[in-house]
Amino acid sequence: MSNRTQARPFLDGLYGKFVENGIRYFLPSARLEALAIGSHPSRQRVTENPDTSSLILDWLGAQYVLDNGKPFSDHELKLLKSISTVLDSRYRMILDPTLVEQRFELFRGLPEDRYVSAYVDNQPYASGVWKGPDRVEDVIEVFRTTSLSTYENRRISTGTLLFGTQPDPCHAPPSTPSGAMRYSLALTSIRSFYRLCDGLQTLALIDQDGYLAEVIDVEQWAEPFSNTELPVPSADRYQTHSRATLCGGHVCMILTPNGEMKILANGVQVFRFLDGRWRLTDAEQKYEMWSRAIGNSELARRLFVAALNLAEDRRGGLLVVLEDPGSASRLVSRTDLLSSLPDYDPPPISGSKDQLHYLLHQKRVLELPTAVLESVARIDGGIVLDRDSKLLAVGAILRHHDLTDFHPENIEGGRTTAAVAASRFGDVLKVSEDGLISFFQNGKCIWDM
Repeated sequence: MSNRTQARPFLDGLYGKFVENGIRYFLPSARLEALAIGSHPSRQRVTENPDTSSLILDWLGAQYVLDNGKPFSDHELKLLKSISTVLDSRYRMILDPTLVEQRFELFRGLPEDRYVSAYVDNQPYASGVWKGPDRVEDVIEVFRTTSLSTYENRRISTGTLLFGTQPDPCHAPPSTPSGAMRYSLALTSIRSFYRLCDGLQTLALIDQDGYLAEVIDVEQWAEPFSNTELPVPSADRYQTHSRATLCGGHVCMILTPNGEMKILANGVQVFRFLDGRWRLTDAEQKYEMWSRAIGNSELARRLFVAALNLAEDRRGGLLVVLEDPGSASRLVSRTDLLSSLPDYDPPPISGSKDQLHYLLHQKRVLELPTAVLESVARIDGGIVLDRDSKLLAVGAILRHHDLTDFHPENIEGGRTTAAVAASRFGDVLKVSEDGLISFFQNGKCIWDM
């Protein structure tokens, strides 16, 4: 009889709760329902239903239905399998006395950190039984401690590049220097460690065994890919970091001065730790949805990058692309419209922002430098434009009438209310001052990232 069938019922029940908590942590809007006990207590699998919006999960003899309300992305399916892999490895370790020495390492840290680690780098789990080092989890643990510290009364930013396991014709695997230290919590006791790399221009290079091998210039590392287009547009601040991960399976991890953690792989940000929780960005799918909605790839890219840059600076904003330019007068007051410039009737009030409308009259977003677009987006209120990128209003206070039919729940705040209202007339990117970006359409939030 196998170890698993000999396990006490409370252990199976406990790990059933762990898988439920893991799924609800990363997919809070999905509906998870427990079904009857299955007939194969040792089978662990994920089965996609024909409608692609729901899954059957078999876990330790329990069976669940997970309904997402929309098709699961490849990244969400991969994350579900990562959660299952981590918990299966922990379960095996509890039951197998020969693995007792490895238990502490695998059970150290928060469960969600392990799920992220298994998603980003599954090498420690490749043999079916966990084997360290778990480089991603080690870096997360260092970042968590560092985010609570200051250096000379300033918040600390830092970053790492984990050398990948795939072929890289541009970079040779680093050799482990004599006396090299593991990139682990022990480093945080060395005060000068906090000045070693800033996460923007310099990164700590971690070799395949988890040791701090050297400090690199990220721009120099990414130089072979400087002209390579990224799979998804990136914030200007981290374009080079994204390119550094395009080849070789390298992983870039960054701790920002805001206390946010970012994980980039294959040229794309895959996770961010924001507001005290991990978020799967699923950037490829979300950007594709936004670009398809706008129908103009260059306009979609410029607005998306502007939103990313605003989010990095922790500046709020609203970017509204109208289906019909004629609906602008229903959403924006006449004095906020740039088209009201020529007749000056009534004349602008002294000291009001519409005295500056002439600077943007008849301007198109595709003709403006990105820096100018972002400066304009920082003005209190929203930017409104049409599908041809013509600016219709800037710094506009958006009208919102009764929203009961579109959003019957309580709306969080003024910017969210404005985004819901504006999305009745077009597509909206809302940037919160906490760094969250949301896409609204037809009165609903389509995605957050």
